[in-house]
Amino acid sequence: MPLYEYELCEGDCAVCGGRFTLMRPVNAPELTRCPACKRPVRKVISTFNTPQKLKPLSIVDAKKAGFTVFKRIGKGEYERQ
Repeated sequence: MPLYEYELCEGDCAVCGGRFTLMRPVNAPELTRCPACKRPVRKVISTFNTPQKLKPLSIVDAKKAGFTVFKRIGKGEYERQ
């Protein structure tokens, strides 16, 4: 389930702090009121995480991780290393 960030449309609240994050199903209707203080809220567009670009595994690292490593010897032909 994705995380959604919400903030109060106006004012501040001692209960929710004026901004909160909820984990909700994708098909759930958009939240219009704070579950704690019942004031109107709006959804905030927040940042997202992207996968980090990692260096390719070396043959030794791949073998240590349990992968089978093949070397191309011709068109459509491979041999195990």
